[in-house]
Amino acid sequence: MIKAIVGANWGDEGKGKITDMLATESDVVVRFQGGANAGHTIKNHYGKFALHMLPSGVFNPNVTNVIANGVALNIPSLLNELDYLIKAGVPKPKLLVSSRAQIVMPYHILFDKYEEERLGKKSFGSTKSGIAPFYSDKYAKIGFQVCELFDEKKLKEKIYAVLEVKNLLLKELYHKPELSGGQLYEELINWRDGIKEYVADTQSFLHESYKSDKTILLEGQLGALKDPDHGIYPMVTSSSTLAGYAAVGAGVPPYAISEVITVVKAYSSAVGAGAFVSEIFGEEAEMLRQRGGDNGEYGATTGRPRRMGWFDVVATRYGCQLQGTTKVAFTVVDALGYLDEIPVCVAYEIDGKVTNQFPVTPDLERAKPVLKVLPGWKCDIRGIRKYSDLPENCRKYIEFIEAEIGYPIAYVSNGPARDDIIIR
Repeated sequence: MIKAIVGANWGDEGKGKITDMLATESDVVVRFQGGANAGHTIKNHYGKFALHMLPSGVFNPNVTNVIANGVALNIPSLLNELDYLIKAGVPKPKLLVSSRAQIVMPYHILFDKYEEERLGKKSFGSTKSGIAPFYSDKYAKIGFQVCELFDEKKLKEKIYAVLEVKNLLLKELYHKPELSGGQLYEELINWRDGIKEYVADTQSFLHESYKSDKTILLEGQLGALKDPDHGIYPMVTSSSTLAGYAAVGAGVPPYAISEVITVVKAYSSAVGAGAFVSEIFGEEAEMLRQRGGDNGEYGATTGRPRRMGWFDVVATRYGCQLQGTTKVAFTVVDALGYLDEIPVCVAYEIDGKVTNQFPVTPDLERAKPVLKVLPGWKCDIRGIRKYSDLPENCRKYIEFIEAEIGYPIAYVSNGPARDDIIIR
């Protein structure tokens, strides 16, 4: 059985916790896209962790964790995370890295940083993790696959050929120091030696696991609204964030994905620039930010304070449609317990017309939220394990959201720990 766990919105929905929870009953957890540009925060009996490269199944000793071919592989980040987990007392995880995965090169991170500097106020709010330059090179066919690290002669030749163009850009466009081919080669060889024990044919492994009726979780990064085709372009990421891409990014048959669990936050948050219709500001935003997540709403990768907003029905319904949702996991509901009333964005007003359809970016940037206000429950709901034990107004809020988005809410997360979950 293959399940995909993906986000409905801008990312930061709490996918790491849901994956960590479901990994306890899984055999394989797979990262299928993205890189170290976003993090999954997980709290369990080992402690609190922010994962950027590793799949969220690494805390379960029976799980094989796979970094598949669709991932932007940041090798130093991966090795640092492994080292950090082991030092924190986590047993060394079972890990496989696709020999077809492509590598985030040192110059990808440099170009990401330099381009944001060059753009100034018109920048994309990048995490400067090298993701856009990485995917640009991948599709320009000048990227480096993991398997290329093991042919030293060809590797060296390719490095010098690629640097001809990269150094020209560094010198003439960005006015920065040029890179040494020899130093880059030595760095890649060191990276190879660090990961070689994990390198494998992950497609064959996943094929055999599927044939053997293993339970496989495909873990997505960010959310539907950051998809480059269907999201808030151009303020998007550079790889598809949709469950439909999971088959490509992992190397499994599309018909094999039988369940799509879409993670939805009980309010809205986002890191980075882009249209955000239900956004709130000032003290109102800060009060919600401080109560969100485990230690507030701050980016797991950047540490930046997240932009805050009320729940957006229009965006979430659209995100769930794109993901092919079969179940919804509704997270961080406990954060709303301080509010007397809870606004919900149920439609958009664009140039005087009200719509419940998610529009293209130019229209989205002119949209104003149409709000419906629901009564709050004014109490702490952490520790509750039965849905019927939740306050009536909390249940009404959940059921209102469920009816508006049109997809069943199967899980309600009411705290940061793995067992802070209600299964409906």
